[in-house]
Amino acid sequence: MGAPILVYALCAAVLFEAIRRLSRIGRRPADFPPGPPTLPILGNIHQLPTSQGHLQFQKWAQEYGPVYSLILGTQVLIVLSNDVAIKELLDKRGGIHSDRLEMYIGQTLCSGGYRFLMLGYGDNWRMFRRLGHQLLNVQSSKAYVPYQILESKQLLREILDRPDLILESLRRYSNSLSTHMIYGWRTVRHDDPRLLQVFKGFSDVGKITQTGASAFLDFFPILRWLPEFMTPMKRQAKELHKKEMDMYLNLWLEAKQSYKSGTYKDCICVSLAQQQEKNGFTDEQAAYVAGSFLEAGSDTTSSTLYGFIQAMILFPEVQRKAQEEIDRVIGSDRLPTLDDEDSLPYIRGCVKESLRWMPTALLAGVPHASNREDEYLGYRIPAGAGLVNNVYTIHMDPQRYPDPRTFKPERFEGDMASAADSALNPDPSQRDHYVFGSGRRICLGIHVAERSLFIAISRMLWAFDFLPELDSAGKPILPDPNKLTEGLSVLPEKFGVQIIPRDEARARRIIDESMGVVMQ
Repeated sequence: MGAPILVYALCAAVLFEAIRRLSRIGRRPADFPPGPPTLPILGNIHQLPTSQGHLQFQKWAQEYGPVYSLILGTQVLIVLSNDVAIKELLDKRGGIHSDRLEMYIGQTLCSGGYRFLMLGYGDNWRMFRRLGHQLLNVQSSKAYVPYQILESKQLLREILDRPDLILESLRRYSNSLSTHMIYGWRTVRHDDPRLLQVFKGFSDVGKITQTGASAFLDFFPILRWLPEFMTPMKRQAKELHKKEMDMYLNLWLEAKQSYKSGTYKDCICVSLAQQQEKNGFTDEQAAYVAGSFLEAGSDTTSSTLYGFIQAMILFPEVQRKAQEEIDRVIGSDRLPTLDDEDSLPYIRGCVKESLRWMPTALLAGVPHASNREDEYLGYRIPAGAGLVNNVYTIHMDPQRYPDPRTFKPERFEGDMASAADSALNPDPSQRDHYVFGSGRRICLGIHVAERSLFIAISRMLWAFDFLPELDSAGKPILPDPNKLTEGLSVLPEKFGVQIIPRDEARARRIIDESMGVVMQ
């Protein structure tokens, strides 16, 4: 009789412990940062919005303070909504808070565990990060300036010929610069199938990772064992990965073969191939590192430029003031260059304000994660917690940026620091914006991106007037700056715009400058 009693007691103890642990899921411990009320098991999952999530994150920051927590099933998110917290946790304590959360759908299934943006903080990440820094640091990235100048000439010609395809032209501009840098060849057409697949693929990954079903698989790992007919997003994610891997692997192997045959042009893939010989990482890893650089370079720049054009429609006085500066410094006989940057402080302000006013990464993309327990402001940050850089809320803080929804390049008057130098400033109140992330995960292409924005913005303003479309009564149709697309990276919803050459002489100059550029 003793043995059965012992078995029953043991089973009861196991059941009691399971119930105890289950009852703790979804609860916020008393020593965590504050946050919205939770429900058992779910925590705050039921309160996550299905769209425009940045507005809810902003509302919670206003209610619970600049450091608050969300309990998402088994996962904890610490949301950082001011510059001081970002500087302390993500910059100064980068050794603790530079990991990534496990993203089952986004990284494991959609990316095969390879996507550099979502790669955990370990040896592989450090190896590829060092390589990226060598190729894209402030000095090395100057080698790509001729590419930027070339692509901007085609951009102006495309806008002159087909102003109705402005978004497509901006995407070709940023994508071609990226393919030139990474693979050694240009994207000369906006309908290039590879360009379209890059933007569609990244958009699809962003959408599927932000679905409620995907979140449940991230926050409740036990659900991953469900069969695919009950979790169709698993099959969708695997299909996305197959298409993406096929594209990235083909692009990488093509570049690698040109390196081995001696027919290559200098590009990032050449350096990647040389590093592969030394370190022995796989073709799949190399393909996704190069592909991740392609995604980052193609998306943020074009989206920011599209937001800038919207700002010029909504704030015509800024456009006039910027063009007055360009006309005074440059005149109408030549295009602006990077050598003019110090003489065009208002245009520099337009670049910084574009990144602040319409940040493409409203929550700085993918959260950081803590690799061990930490404490901040008396609150406990558990090991494995995600840390969200709440970019939109910081950028719209009226204490930091008075009248934040107004586009004001004057905010940055006298600020000659680059975005990278600004991020390193020990005084967090002096940082210009947070689009490129923070700490050890800050965007590697920050120098290239900032130069691409300056070249494109200065040259577009030199060449064109941007005006709103008119309705049948002749009244301007103004876009709503708060209507944004959804995903890991966002941009304004499509809007109408009239783009008119400022005069015939400038139109002729655009044609002359583009004569030597292969556009077909």
